[in-house]
Amino acid sequence: MFLQQKHTVKAAGLDLTFTTGSYAALANGAVNVSIGETNVFVTACVSASVKPGQDFFPLTVDYREKYFAAGRFPGGYFKREGKPSEKEILTSRLCDRPCRPLFPEGFLNEVQIIGQLLSADQLNESDICMVNGASAALAISDIPWAGPIGCVRVAEVDGQFIANPNLDQMASSSLDLIYVGTEKDMLMIEGSADQIPEDRFIQALEFGHQAIQPIIAAIKELVSLCGKPKATFNLVGATPEARAIIERVVPAERLSAAIFGKEKAARGAAVKLLKEEAKAALVAELGADKFTDVDLNVVFEDLQYTAYRNTVLEKGVRADGRGQKDLRPLQALVGVLPRVHGSAMFQRGDTQNIAVTTLGPTKEAQDLDGLTGGVTSKSFVLHYNFPPFSVGETGRFGAPGRREIGHGALAERSLVPVLPPEDVFPYSIRVVSEIMASNGSTSMASICGGCLSLMDAGVPIIAPVAGISCGLMTQNAADGSIAKWVTITDILGEEDHFGDMDFKLAGTTKGITGFQLDLKIKGLPFEIAKVAIHQARDARIEILKVMLASLPAPRKELNTLAPRIQTIQIDPEKIGALIGPGGKTIRRIVETTGAQIDIADDDSGKVFIYSNNGAAMQRAIQEIDATCGGGGGGGGRGGSAGGPPLEVGKIYTGRVSGVKDFGAFVECLPGREGLCHISELADFRVRRTEDVVKMGDSITVKCIGIDEKTGKVRLSRKAAMKELEAQQGGEQPAAPAAEQAPSA
Repeated sequence: MFLQQKHTVKAAGLDLTFTTGSYAALANGAVNVSIGETNVFVTACVSASVKPGQDFFPLTVDYREKYFAAGRFPGGYFKREGKPSEKEILTSRLCDRPCRPLFPEGFLNEVQIIGQLLSADQLNESDICMVNGASAALAISDIPWAGPIGCVRVAEVDGQFIANPNLDQMASSSLDLIYVGTEKDMLMIEGSADQIPEDRFIQALEFGHQAIQPIIAAIKELVSLCGKPKATFNLVGATPEARAIIERVVPAERLSAAIFGKEKAARGAAVKLLKEEAKAALVAELGADKFTDVDLNVVFEDLQYTAYRNTVLEKGVRADGRGQKDLRPLQALVGVLPRVHGSAMFQRGDTQNIAVTTLGPTKEAQDLDGLTGGVTSKSFVLHYNFPPFSVGETGRFGAPGRREIGHGALAERSLVPVLPPEDVFPYSIRVVSEIMASNGSTSMASICGGCLSLMDAGVPIIAPVAGISCGLMTQNAADGSIAKWVTITDILGEEDHFGDMDFKLAGTTKGITGFQLDLKIKGLPFEIAKVAIHQARDARIEILKVMLASLPAPRKELNTLAPRIQTIQIDPEKIGALIGPGGKTIRRIVETTGAQIDIADDDSGKVFIYSNNGAAMQRAIQEIDATCGGGGGGGGRGGSAGGPPLEVGKIYTGRVSGVKDFGAFVECLPGREGLCHISELADFRVRRTEDVVKMGDSITVKCIGIDEKTGKVRLSRKAAMKELEAQQGGEQPAAPAAEQAPSA
């Protein structure tokens, strides 16, 4: 008696299934979307009323991954899902951006879209299901919305485009394009590519547009089976009386004079004065109780919307006096901070960022705890920070918000395609973009500054990358179609807010590496998109010229403060010997030498040694060679099988494992000990062993003999120090910390 009628439809050729009627009967719309055995459940709900004084549209989109979907327990003490991961936040943003423009103007009732991953097959991604699920849930609901939309991921493998590839196919793809559109136009795109040429990129967009048509058709079929009639909601707007007064007090000429030809701060101050004047007129003519701030805010938004676009459409002149394709003044500097591995400052107009690169060992790679499969870690991360002072305001300052995570992800994926392979440059890399001032396109400034900081650190990138954003101003015909339009390069913050498009494109001189399109209109014709893509390329080339004038190529040497790395090859079968029981051996080498050691995860036998100290690097290499190399000889005191023997003539850095009146026993290798007689501890007379070494000290010794019958090993600290001194041209090498302060 509790079951509703269940409806299921499929998108032809895409293995995408929509089901409704099984769960969440009280939601305005609820749909299960599955691809393979990956299943996402999406609901859409709307509030019945608008909060008093509200003048914005509160759309909330939340995507959550449940650990049970992959048959796993959540980590942590409480064994419960906690705050959203970066993947969940990015998927929520991915769904929010194409849904938002299709709600009616003036519709301010709160809408909440919730998506939950219920099943993960580790082969098919869930983000595509989330967007299509939101589209279907809104379409069958009674919420007013101008959908449906369709979403696909497009890959390119061996020169062929693939719609909705699985994770195995994505591993060999040179393109990761998420395409969202309506039946007629594109609505949102984002992703990255391996320097894809502009014309090929346009072909990928056209392929994606054709691929979404079966999805839109399937959602329309679902609406015909069970869709609810759209409800009527009161639209929020200014009263005719208030609008008439404001438009009389602040005519178009006055507003244009306030915003054109001035700096950002001056524009804001001038508009604020006009707004206060209009409010005073409303109070004088209507009375303070006959209008609200909503009237004032709505009308001023409309007036600025018209002012910012009319001059561009009619005269080709923008608020700061630039033409349609002009860039703001550019500045690029490198090496702006001491004591860091790489740094740069990039400024475009008022927008300014400082980017800092830090290099570290491969063990610093970020682990990814995704439930849908794919990569489990990444060795390059870019973090974007947007403090309130960057826009001259006060506000929350602390953990990054959704916007900061989204902008950082865009900049990160735009730089990944030009990073050197890990087998060539086996470092973990972190870039931090600190936004110092903002007036539009801070994510693109982060790409430019981040690229320069990588070059300043000596990272051998394949090619420099720059980013730029293109905007759009349109004028509609009576039927709602676009009658006139102009694309503009390098948009201001106000042009982003009052314009129709923010099309971010990053790349090299060869092609595109990262992209993201956001719209405020209900669709972007391909004709306009093609113009913007080529216009962005022209601007990108100009920006690269300025960047390369500050630093023509990556520095040939790493920053002196960055860790040096040396890669050595050992027998893969001896990896266990190098690690030792419970990691004992590798910890001992790290502690005694001061170098950082990482072992490749692919069982290739590659060992990476990181150190800023040449002597520490050399000692670590000697220790690894002694542990994993061949050679004869027997074990020392307490020696046991399972590790390589000590060799006569070799120098070892070991740990004192026993102190006697006649000398010290030193563990040179795991389970391989020898005796350093008291007469061999120093080149002077030693009265007591404890005067030079004590238990646990790290000392450098040379193997000077092995008894053939007993296998006992004789060691000499005196001989080791003498040989090392001779190798370094008479300069006494720095002794380990334990040797620098012997017992008195």
